[in-house]
Amino acid sequence: MLLKNQNYKLKAKLKNAVLAKISIIGLPILALCWVSFFWGTTWLASKEGVKNMPALQLAGIRQFLGGFLYVVFFLYKKTPWPKGKQWKTIFILSILNFVMSNGLSTWGVKYISSGLGAIIGAIFPLWIVLITVFRGEKIARLSILGLIISFGGVCVIFYDHLADFFKPDFRFGILISLIATVSWAFGTIYTRKKAASFNPYFSLGLQMLISSCITLAIVGVTGTGVNISQIPANSWWAIGYLVIIGSVLTFIAFIYMIQRLPAEINSIYAYINPIVAILLGAIIFGEPLTMAIAFGGGVTLCGLYLVNYSFRKSKT
Repeated sequence: MLLKNQNYKLKAKLKNAVLAKISIIGLPILALCWVSFFWGTTWLASKEGVKNMPALQLAGIRQFLGGFLYVVFFLYKKTPWPKGKQWKTIFILSILNFVMSNGLSTWGVKYISSGLGAIIGAIFPLWIVLITVFRGEKIARLSILGLIISFGGVCVIFYDHLADFFKPDFRFGILISLIATVSWAFGTIYTRKKAASFNPYFSLGLQMLISSCITLAIVGVTGTGVNISQIPANSWWAIGYLVIIGSVLTFIAFIYMIQRLPAEINSIYAYINPIVAILLGAIIFGEPLTMAIAFGGGVTLCGLYLVNYSFRKSKT
């Protein structure tokens, strides 16, 4: 009888240990899967939202609602406010990551496909390489090779869009989408240099609120906004999806993921997001899915992988 009890306790301990290990490993992987899929879908939500309202107004409303939810939560938790230079960092990141990057990328998909916007959005590591070169820093040969491969992939993608470059709207969409990726690259570099001990979630909410005030002010001054009562239900559904899924749940999963998974694993999302956007864009919006886009996108993502791998290797 005593032996049976001991065996039972041992099995129970082993079971609990296994379950604990699964929860430690499984939850971050689930967070990675969530980020990989749902951030890809936000490109389609943005595409749907900007059909009936200005892109900057949509981005501003999304950022305001998302930031409001974050800030209210941390005020309820009585989290301390940022101090001194932390405010400067938060303000600069709100400009780079939200006013410029999110605002312009949202504007860009008004004129280009969501899949193309997602591919352009994924190339920001290439700008980090170029910024590093212009600053006189040495970069690994692997990064240079990745840069060349990615550039070749982008050329293949745009082969199918040569005729579209005669359209001013298409050229404008490409231009502001590229500027958005440059801004995100500068924001990434600035975050690495000015990383503060301040709560990253609270900082994120404050960045969204600040950027929403700036973005909506631009819309108001230029007189390009539409009356809230005139925004159709489809756009409101898109905004709701972008706020809850894109700005709140996925950002929470993203920060949770990067704190618990190795860099070589958590960076996978950057390669899956464009694939999700391209496939769903073709299924839902009937966006073109040609061999040039599929092959060129694959080549571009391979080049980006080499760049990211080189960065990780240089840090070890």
